[in-house]
Amino acid sequence: MKEKDVMLTVTGLKQLEEELTQLKTVKRRQVAERIKQAIEFGDISENSEYEDAKNEQAFIEGRILTLEKMLRNAKIIDDENLGNEVVSLGSKVILKDLEFGDELEYTIVGSVEADPDANKISNESPVGKAILGQPKGNIVEVNVPAGVLKYEIVDILR
Repeated sequence: MKEKDVMLTVTGLKQLEEELTQLKTVKRRQVAERIKQAIEFGDISENSEYEDAKNEQAFIEGRILTLEKMLRNAKIIDDENLGNEVVSLGSKVILKDLEFGDELEYTIVGSVEADPDANKISNESPVGKAILGQPKGNIVEVNVPAGVLKYEIVDILR
């Protein structure tokens, strides 16, 4: 079965590569040292330090495998050549909420980089799906569990 492409910006790619390097070079050593110290305490069958360190080691190794898979399947969003005619991955979009009149600014990114607190929304989210491929000035309807939201695409920036 073909693995799913992971859409990343150049910044997102660098962040994942840095996290992978940190886990492989620093975190692995730290947890190995914790395991070694816990073993030195003696009986590991009732040693909570040992159990905790082994659990952290399993988490780190799992995260390393996940990151390696993501990087193997990474497709870089070419935000240097983005136009501002239609919303696409990497676009910064200003939306106007037609119900409340609020203006919202989002950057459309792949699901791996999505961070609503930083106004980065996934192309797979309801709003992301609704506005992808839409030109400036269009009004889009977004189906959400609470009903239907209506947004006007006010501007598309690079």
